[in-house]
Amino acid sequence: MQLMGRCGLRASEVSYPADKHLRWSEDGDIWLFEVRGKNTKGGDPKIRDAWMPEDVADDVHNYSRERGLVATDRWVDASTPSIRWWVKETAETVAQETGDERWLNVSSHDLRRSWATYHLVERQVDVRTMMSIGGWSDYEAIEPYLAEPTEKRIGEAMAAKHLH
Repeated sequence: MQLMGRCGLRASEVSYPADKHLRWSEDGDIWLFEVRGKNTKGGDPKIRDAWMPEDVADDVHNYSRERGLVATDRWVDASTPSIRWWVKETAETVAQETGDERWLNVSSHDLRRSWATYHLVERQVDVRTMMSIGGWSDYEAIEPYLAEPTEKRIGEAMAAKHLH
């Protein structure tokens, strides 16, 4: 779930990475990991470096250690339909526990969409950076994730521009 919701992976990309794909970037002071995923221009799958928050990297390291995985063992050894099913099952559980039926409509793609929208709209991460770490090949592919900013974000942006 964290690979989709916190790192922006597509469900079809979740079963690729292993410890050997995770690296610390000295230049960026960030965790990056190799992903083999969809080429939004068509053709063969594309290899890219995706960004991983430090707390997710900690979870991945703990997960690998607890399960005795070696560097080449995939973190998630499951099919794309299984991964999508896990998201649906989890969303159904949350809906039951919270009584909020909106969770019944959550899909694996919603996790990626939320990740992209949060970083693009709320965190104001530039589009080129998001395209690189999220695997979008052109602006048209990422444009649907550029949701309208919230009133809070508009206020913050405009206040910052008009400080005396």
